[in-house]
Amino acid sequence: MKLYHASNVEVSKPDLVHSRKNLDFGVGFYTTPIYEQALSWANRFRKTEGYAVISEYVFDKTAYQTLSILKFDAYSEDWLNFIISCRTGKDNTTYDIVIGGIANDKVFNTIELYLDNLIDRKEAIKRLKYERPNSQYCFRTEKALAYLSFERSNCL
Repeated sequence: MKLYHASNVEVSKPDLVHSRKNLDFGVGFYTTPIYEQALSWANRFRKTEGYAVISEYVFDKTAYQTLSILKFDAYSEDWLNFIISCRTGKDNTTYDIVIGGIANDKVFNTIELYLDNLIDRKEAIKRLKYERPNSQYCFRTEKALAYLSFERSNCL
């Protein structure tokens, strides 16, 4: 399976050192199987840096047999709880890889309304069900990164 990562540099050796805290699925190396999504992320770098790079990888699916993987097939209450836990720094799970939808700007607005107690959990889930989930793979351990092989990069 092909996965993509957008950055301002080629990332031929993914690591966890450069990850920020309090992201959707916690500290990790984030990729997507959707090239158009990576291109959208890359365009953010192009606006601020003047250029961007999309690195391409092959993901060895035998990881599913040996690693601890959490997968969200849709926006749901479980997804919302996990995102909130990670974004507030309260996640203490030990998953190697987490796969699921992105809390993009529109989705994050719903999360913010919920966190600010302006809507309840039921309303938040109802709103999220109408969002088209994107997809991200967060590699949270060095063990998980071993299943990701760099193929090439494309400078934009």
